[in-house]
Amino acid sequence: MEPDDINLIPDSEARHHRDCGDSPRGKLRCHDWLGDIPGGMEPCNIVEVQFKNTRKGYYLNSLGLDVTKGDMVAVESVPGHDIGQITMTGPLVLLQMKRAGVRRDAELKRLFRLAKPADIEKYEESRAREEETMIRARKIADSLGLNMKIGDVEYQGDGQKAIFYYIADERVDFRQLIKVLADTFKVRIEMRQIGARQEAGRIGGIGPCGRPLCCSTWINNFVSVSTGAARFQDLSLNPQKLAGQCAKLKCCLNFEVDAYIEAGRKLPPKDVHLETADATWYFFKADIFKGEILYSTDRKIPANLTTIDRRRAWEIIEMNKAGEKPVNLRRDEDVEAEARENRKVDLLDQDNINRFDKKKKKKKRKKPAQPKNPGQSKNDEQKQ
Repeated sequence: MEPDDINLIPDSEARHHRDCGDSPRGKLRCHDWLGDIPGGMEPCNIVEVQFKNTRKGYYLNSLGLDVTKGDMVAVESVPGHDIGQITMTGPLVLLQMKRAGVRRDAELKRLFRLAKPADIEKYEESRAREEETMIRARKIADSLGLNMKIGDVEYQGDGQKAIFYYIADERVDFRQLIKVLADTFKVRIEMRQIGARQEAGRIGGIGPCGRPLCCSTWINNFVSVSTGAARFQDLSLNPQKLAGQCAKLKCCLNFEVDAYIEAGRKLPPKDVHLETADATWYFFKADIFKGEILYSTDRKIPANLTTIDRRRAWEIIEMNKAGEKPVNLRRDEDVEAEARENRKVDLLDQDNINRFDKKKKKKKRKKPAQPKNPGQSKNDEQKQ
């Protein structure tokens, strides 16, 4: 985080950045657009608290503590308590709960207190053990012959419980694994299965576009992506290009598919062929946003490819319905304009290395002035 960015966040949050170091991921940042609106909304005693990576929870502020965004708090957990950071307060929390599928009348856990220095110290000690625990847990799972991958470990703030996030293509019986992990680490064990997209979001990285992965910055809900989205956008069905770092289809395939579908409705159907006086033209390819269509005289291979705009295509379709056939697929004025643009050019003159040199102009010699009357010049010589 840049030094100038500290001034853009509340004092309590800036204090947390100085004390605890890493800032949370962008996807966990929610802009409270109701925060600066005085009144008009009912008060809310529920706060949103974030934990490691993407985990969030909603807790009841039954004690009426004066908390703001960025404060580190201790919340109720089973067993003991957990340490998290408040990401949202006020009426907007109710909308976030509805989006997350949490019922408003559900029984919520409580917010205990603002985190004390001893709580923060214990919290940091627990986080420091996570990487070592993950490596040892992977070795234990491999020794038990389980077909699973442990992708991340999250310790509770008080260190009494550990959550193991794993990926598996099939159902795994990890009852024996839980017993071994509990005996090894002396904590309560909880196993949570996640998908490949969730793992990529937790790990993070840089996508082929050069920007941080969307799943690690702002995507909260993962929607299934099908190859139909690629077909609508006329993309090559190449798995190496369509797959992201999670080995699944890229989430960004869904971003523009609606715009492609809406623009594609303005084009004529692909199964409609055009009849002209000299040939039958079949749909070959289309540039959806430009509104241009490439037609071929052969149904299977590209032959005599000609590009026309969608208006011309609809004109020919209406003419064919009326029993008429135009002479050419393209308009006459379009053909003339292209002929003017593609006029003949001397290619040899373009390759001449002296074409930019200035040609020297030859100086004309001045002729001596001659008298108008030749006889007058002879009389002058005789006088001399």
